[in-house]
Amino acid sequence: MRAYIGTYTRGNSKGIYLCEQDAHSGELRIVDATFTEHPSFLALHPGGHSLYAVNETGDVNAGAMGAVSAFAVDATTGRLSFINQQSALGTAPCHLSVDRSGRCLVAANYGTGNVAAFPIRADGGLTPASSVHQHAGGGPDPARQEGPHAHSADVTPDNALAVVADLGLDKLMLYRLEPGAAMLTPHEPSFVSLAPGCGPRHLAFHPNGRWAYVITELANTVIALAYDAARQSFEVLQTVPTLPAGWTGESYCAEICVHPSGRFVYGSNRGHDSIAIFAVDAASGMLTPAGHASTLGHWPRHFALDPAGRFCYVANERSDSIVVFRVDAAGGALTPAGHALDVPSPVCVLFA
Repeated sequence: MRAYIGTYTRGNSKGIYLCEQDAHSGELRIVDATFTEHPSFLALHPGGHSLYAVNETGDVNAGAMGAVSAFAVDATTGRLSFINQQSALGTAPCHLSVDRSGRCLVAANYGTGNVAAFPIRADGGLTPASSVHQHAGGGPDPARQEGPHAHSADVTPDNALAVVADLGLDKLMLYRLEPGAAMLTPHEPSFVSLAPGCGPRHLAFHPNGRWAYVITELANTVIALAYDAARQSFEVLQTVPTLPAGWTGESYCAEICVHPSGRFVYGSNRGHDSIAIFAVDAASGMLTPAGHASTLGHWPRHFALDPAGRFCYVANERSDSIVVFRVDAAGGALTPAGHALDVPSPVCVLFA
């Protein structure tokens, strides 16, 4: 099994790291690196032949935009070769996803608070964005919600909608997706309102396609939603905290992930430096807290489960480490596997 690690390219980072996994122990070993500036989030083409990275750069005051880069994946080695790069048409692009047909890439620009869609060529390269939507407004937190901040862009399991979590607006913005033309059109309704000041960051769908979970950066909660594919609509079901009762330190949620079995949901706490664990009710999709696991590092900006759901890999950004945990199949608990990989400023782990 191969994994790619995205980083911030400050200090000694070499960009995107290619690793191989020991299937028995879960240990990762770096085998290659490909430089591109600040590849803070990664996505694979469903065909496996191309990888995409945001380049989280840009300065709105200077008129400089961020970018999205495309790489070919060597089928034998997994090594990357640069194809091309396009302007993200926004600053600080921080998340991207590829639709299930492999014809369209959608990217969220945090700095300018907009979303862009790019056609994907037959060779995996990107053409200039064919659809861009600017969000407007703000939220009650003047320090973090002075304007829109698109923080993630995901495609629904039925490939019908692009869902953009906007931290600045406390909304999930909904767009009808036309993959062949890489076009986004505001859905009706065009958004799902979430709790004021919660700051939605990332979203993960349950394997059954009927439930989705949003992690909020500012409120430190997970919001469970039901997704009706026939109506292409969302309904808020529940909100649960990610931090232990009584804990009063400063912390900000980051990543959320559903176990491949659909039985558990995990969310990361930056500051408390833990992974919150939740059990999923098989009938309703509702969550029950099932404990916390220390990340054995600082600032878990991202984490990922391997496709088999046997190991969890936590990217501790500020302690420059990927720490490996075993996943208990029965209860979802995470226990240290005894392995850690030194990587400068890791911010994304992607398995291929």
